[in-house]
Amino acid sequence: MFVRVARLVASLVMIASGVVVGVGFGAGTAAADDCYTWGRTLSQGTSGSDVTQLQIRVAGWVTSGERLSYDGQYGARTAAAVAKFQSAYGLTADGVAGPATYAKIYALQDADCTPVHFSYAELNKCNADWSGGAVSAATAKGNALKTMWKLEAMRHALGDVPITISSGFRSYACNSAVGGSSTSRHLYGDAADLTGSVSLCRLAQQARTHGFSEILGPGYPDHDDHTHVALDPSPYWSAPACGI
Repeated sequence: MFVRVARLVASLVMIASGVVVGVGFGAGTAAADDCYTWGRTLSQGTSGSDVTQLQIRVAGWVTSGERLSYDGQYGARTAAAVAKFQSAYGLTADGVAGPATYAKIYALQDADCTPVHFSYAELNKCNADWSGGAVSAATAKGNALKTMWKLEAMRHALGDVPITISSGFRSYACNSAVGGSSTSRHLYGDAADLTGSVSLCRLAQQARTHGFSEILGPGYPDHDDHTHVALDPSPYWSAPACGI
């Protein structure tokens, strides 16, 4: 926790002062990060693995029903997501990812690339190695990371209120033990069951604008005590008690 706070304070001081120094692509770049360091400014028309890394972190800043692709192509939708991220954190919302944007991202993530308010342990209470699900362990863990960044965006949009994850990745054995559906997205690592300091309906309603394509909540069978969010290839929302 101390490291997280120290990094956040340092980053905010750099942004506020307009002095962001470090390594990579010359004067003005943000300091190297333990997780991932961007080495160039990104804008529409650029492509590469560094764009994909950026997309993972801004995919939660989209419009209702939208899902941002992790395709490494910096198109108009990625620029719009970056602009929303920038606006949410008080940066110049120009849709161009440069030193100030990276500094903010660095302040929001830990050395294992997870956002500061969520962890792999929260997304996997099933086993230690992410094995036994519908996809490879590496894919399940990667999907969980993408889910956490969407939840970080959602948490901030809600006023930085705590969000608790009661269930995330499940192997087939873990899923069977809790009576989960045989087609559950939990088997893929991209699902999370949520509770929090805001109502379950508020969580379900807010999730619509943070890149989740599957949202199930109060009024849907067996979902009156939590809100379920996931990235499903076949979008489906149902929380009748919440007007969804």
